[in-house]
Amino acid sequence: MNFTRTEAIKHLNSTSLWDIVIVGGGATGLGIAVDAASRGYKTLLVEKHDFAKGTSSKSTKLVHGGVRYLANGDVKLVYSALKERGLIFQNAPHVSFVQSFVIPSYGFFSKFKFLVGLKLYDWMAGSLRIGKSTLLNKQEVREKLPKVKTKGLRGGIQYFDGQFDDARLAINLAQTASEYGATLLNYAEVTAIHKDSTQHVNGLSFVDVESGDSWRVLAKVVINATGIFVDDILKLDTPTHKNLVRPSQGAHIVVDQKFLGNHDALMIPETSDGRVLFGVPWHDKVLLGTTDTPLDEHQIEPRPLEEEIEFILTTAQEYLTDAPTRADIRSVFAGLRPLAAPTNGNGNSTKEISRDHKLIKSDSGLITITGGKWTTYRKMGEETVDLAIRVGKLDNKTCQTTTLPLHGYTLEKQEGHWQVYGSDNEHIRTLMQQHPKFAEKIHPNHDFRIAEVVWACQHEMIVKIEDFLARRIRLLLLDAHASLEAAPLVARVMAEHLGKDQNWITQELTDYENLVKNYTL
Repeated sequence: MNFTRTEAIKHLNSTSLWDIVIVGGGATGLGIAVDAASRGYKTLLVEKHDFAKGTSSKSTKLVHGGVRYLANGDVKLVYSALKERGLIFQNAPHVSFVQSFVIPSYGFFSKFKFLVGLKLYDWMAGSLRIGKSTLLNKQEVREKLPKVKTKGLRGGIQYFDGQFDDARLAINLAQTASEYGATLLNYAEVTAIHKDSTQHVNGLSFVDVESGDSWRVLAKVVINATGIFVDDILKLDTPTHKNLVRPSQGAHIVVDQKFLGNHDALMIPETSDGRVLFGVPWHDKVLLGTTDTPLDEHQIEPRPLEEEIEFILTTAQEYLTDAPTRADIRSVFAGLRPLAAPTNGNGNSTKEISRDHKLIKSDSGLITITGGKWTTYRKMGEETVDLAIRVGKLDNKTCQTTTLPLHGYTLEKQEGHWQVYGSDNEHIRTLMQQHPKFAEKIHPNHDFRIAEVVWACQHEMIVKIEDFLARRIRLLLLDAHASLEAAPLVARVMAEHLGKDQNWITQELTDYENLVKNYTL
């Protein structure tokens, strides 16, 4: 089945009662959809924007247990996340990678303190361990991080963690759920939660933003998996609901690979304000971040604050020779984490709040899941469906996702960004062979091809040019100006394959130009 909105709407018309309806198409909602569909439940997922439009495409691109959480004593979360890291490597090897990290040490005692913690980190991963932490001398650190400052350098530690492409894994989860019979629809905004005569939730209404059509669907269970927006859905259920979530913003900047200089990543475990900062090679660029800034409001397109950008650049200057400046930034972006709203007086401290997830059943039977981290999406999905079975009195079926290969699964390796397509890579290559024009690049400085636009129209449910440039490929996050230059060609190709007119192209280019302002200085 082609993963398109047309196919999804056909399925909407043919189903009168769903077992499970999920609101939210980020990592958590998509993980729930895969779990539910693979168990055989009639599953529908609706997403107000595009899949992974919010936080789930704006992470630090790490599949990890969380070294910082171990330091905070959150052993349960780290243990679970390390297991799940191993399962992502097992089930989606095409989109996840082992990454070497180096912690440079400028103090004798700090080197051994971090080594002890990382040895514990290795041990907790058990049979799913992906590397062994070791001490490095000064010369070894310089070889691995040729741009690191050497004054006062005492050596360092190398450890191994996971890296992935978050938005690509998200679309693979959506495709996997679809292949197991789930119906997923992006650009579908929930407008009401419905209840039966006993005030138990029995469905919802949503508007197809693309067509303007309204839909009302019946469901045995409704799950709220909307991340930072969970309170908005809970208020549809209970208008007097008090907010559960206080968003925390994590900002990142993207610069050229030359500023780090190798394949190893930099990890700074103790910045000036106690946060962790990473410098991670990603798609031939370097991702620097993240911050942890509490906010009073949530929005789908947060912009990094000036103080966050300065904090990242200043910290990089402390550790790197020829550190990047504002002029070197290719893109900036921010994601919002759904943290538990503070109940004490210290509303501005988020570093000690657990990143573990919370699963809540309202009196009406509405299930809400919030918190958590990308790495644990599968476990969160399993626990949520287990609860849905009890709430909806569904036939009890066993979870299948522990060993379930995700769409695109392959052990074959490809060069460059082609790797993240997995087994779909050969189909896109075939398109280029059959239609030589499709082999043309969409931008002279980047190896993205017209065939990828065509493929995304046919098999990856793109609606807006932003969907393609920001999430199906990652050009907006890698080089915002280049993505703007590529936008007119992408818009023309999409219009041809999605049946859109010149007015659509004009509006899309205007919308995209406004969006890019959030990703540039």
